Amino acid sequence: MAGLVALLVVAILVLILLGSRRISKDYDIQVASVPIPTDAVSIERGRHYVETVGLCGECHGEGLGGDILSEDSVFGTLAPPNLTSGASGIGDALSDEDLVRAIRHGVGRDGEALVIMPSEYFNKISDADLGAIVAYIRNLPPVDNQVPKTSLGPLGRVIALLDSSILPASKFDHTAPRPPDPTPGVTVEYGEYLATICSVCHGDNLSGGSVPGEQDAPVARNLTPEGVLVSWEESDFINTMRTGKTPGGGQLDGEFMPWEHFARMTDDELKALWMYLKTLPPRDFGE
Repeated sequence: MAGLVALLVVAILVLILLGSRRISKDYDIQVASVPIPTDAVSIERGRHYVETVGLCGECHGEGLGGDILSEDSVFGTLAPPNLTSGASGIGDALSDEDLVRAIRHGVGRDGEALVIMPSEYFNKISDADLGAIVAYIRNLPPVDNQVPKTSLGPLGRVIALLDSSILPASKFDHTAPRPPDPTPGVTVEYGEYLATICSVCHGDNLSGGSVPGEQDAPVARNLTPEGVLVSWEESDFINTMRTGKTPGGGQLDGEFMPWEHFARMTDDELKALWMYLKTLPPRDFGE
């Protein structure tokens, strides 16, 4: 029995060590230059993206002033930083290149992967929208809020080794061509661009499944024509996104389906998103 316990302890220590090495891996990222606009229209576009499909406030808190998502001695601390120029904020310390690296690549100034920064999705943001986002961050009202530094504990380090979603920078090709700037409008193409964020929970094919990293979350619905939307009309979809109430009288759980953010999308954006969803090939749940 003592020998088995010793072997288990050694195995855990090895996993922690390997996880630590993965966390400290250096990413030599060549950050492509992104034009950062200064006009009011672009800054407003950045605000709109951040507050709707970007869902940045879900992690970085109100006004992007930072938040503590988890604070546990075994798992570790998850605390997305205060991005403003307020007290304890890092806004003034980050260059435009730093922000582009963090958003598009999920990598910090030190070359290490940022924890739970979902850049596998933000990597698909066009230069125009990414520039607008950076411009908006540059113009955030200061928030005085001190949050601890994100740091993974023993369990978090083991999970980082076994689950790539903890370090999203490890999940995609950083040299892949950047997406072209989309033309906003009620089109399938623009709907597909907006739907990128939906795949975070609904899966790469939007056919539904378990929500990554959320053990207590309800399963994400199948959004293909084989799923829950099969009997919906465009008006049903838009009303659900605006109110959180489904045609059958159900209520979306805002903790896991952030409809209050999506409710701020324009009518044209929601129509484009609906148009794209209707073009998806029918798939069984989770396929």
